Amino acid sequence: MSCCSRLALRRLPFRIAGPAALRVAPLGVGHASIVRSYSRVSQASGLVCAGNRKSLRFVEAASFCNVQTRSYADRVVQVPQMAESISEGTLKQWTKKVGDFVELDEEIATIETDKIDIAVNAPEAGTIVEFFAAEEDTVIVGQDLLRLELGGTRPEGSGEAKAAKEEPKGPADPKQEPAKEGRVEAPKSAPAAPPKKAEPKQEPKKQDAPGSYASSPFGQREERRVKMNRMRLRIAERLKQSQNTAASLTTFNEVDMTALMDMRSKYKESVLKKTGVKLGFMSAFTRACILAMADVPAVNASIEGPNGGDTIVYRDYVDISVAVATEKGLVTPVVRNAEALNFVDIEKVIAELGKKARDGKLTIEDMAGGTFTISNGGVFGSMMGTPIINLPQTAVLGLHAIKDRPVAINGKVEIRPMMYLALTYDHRLLDGREAVTFLVKVKEYIEDPRRMLLA
Repeated sequence: MSCCSRLALRRLPFRIAGPAALRVAPLGVGHASIVRSYSRVSQASGLVCAGNRKSLRFVEAASFCNVQTRSYADRVVQVPQMAESISEGTLKQWTKKVGDFVELDEEIATIETDKIDIAVNAPEAGTIVEFFAAEEDTVIVGQDLLRLELGGTRPEGSGEAKAAKEEPKGPADPKQEPAKEGRVEAPKSAPAAPPKKAEPKQEPKKQDAPGSYASSPFGQREERRVKMNRMRLRIAERLKQSQNTAASLTTFNEVDMTALMDMRSKYKESVLKKTGVKLGFMSAFTRACILAMADVPAVNASIEGPNGGDTIVYRDYVDISVAVATEKGLVTPVVRNAEALNFVDIEKVIAELGKKARDGKLTIEDMAGGTFTISNGGVFGSMMGTPIINLPQTAVLGLHAIKDRPVAINGKVEIRPMMYLALTYDHRLLDGREAVTFLVKVKEYIEDPRRMLLA
């Protein structure tokens, strides 16, 4: 028998009670495998290893013990890397508890940052043994978060395992017929009803004095203090930084939406049927801004450098930040390389980013960068407002509600769907002439969308 097919005879340093464990070591290998059970043995070339309660003996045969091994090890899960600019967050929620079994990539916890929520997933399947942090604790990248005991399967008696097996049950007694609707059997002899007692008269309720807390629609005069989440804190910090840094100025104009609304009404059904995308107004305004930037490139530029900045960065690409309102605050996911996209492509990307924002699925990559921002407060009914610049950008366009208003058209008064536009810009980089020129260009493209095909 060759050396490769033999097993080294090796005396165990401990006693083995029954077939509960088995130690085997191939020739020339310096380690052994601890095997939980060898009840299932498949035949192969080699030696059969057998044991009893008193000793372990090795029997030479034309077979080999092919057994299943199970490793018992722990793994400490750490706070994952989030982004270059994010080093810490708040442990917002444990979605599992100690003793729960988790599958590979199953979510265990949620960490809230100043930009997005980060999900902590199980790197391997195992059972949660210990938590090293509590909810609402501040955790940093690389910090120990929990300990997993690797291996195993989900217990049969667990809620997840039961949910897969549970089936709707029928009536307890299959012979028993359900009662027919509307059929009520009255008792054979109903007892006589006792005479009714005279009910005491209810006194009219006293009305609360005007101005009292009881008459307030808010109820009792109570106060609640809720800690600001990291996203709201970051929004407050950045907006105040924008006010303190940029020389902000806002210019206004109004746009007649008749032509764009007619175009959308004419083609939205065919576009939806062909591409599955709903044609809106954001794609038109995005395209109009991109074309206007060709005449006023400073709108797509930014100021960089120390001490407030001494360098202007001009870009040959356009990444449009689209403001989306969520329950936690305003986020601005980015439509990248918007200059290379058509109307349908822009609407598709905006719809996908909006859904991810509402579902809390945005990633750092979805929000990084951005060279110009469009904010549509009109969807909430805003008539006019002055948006704040999203630094280090130079300008932000604010869209507002569409309202029918009387306007002068060729010397006649007509009712037209009108929208106010607001462009807030950094006067350090943009002069009034350039800002107004840009906004007028956008107005002209929207009032005659065919111009965008010729630009």
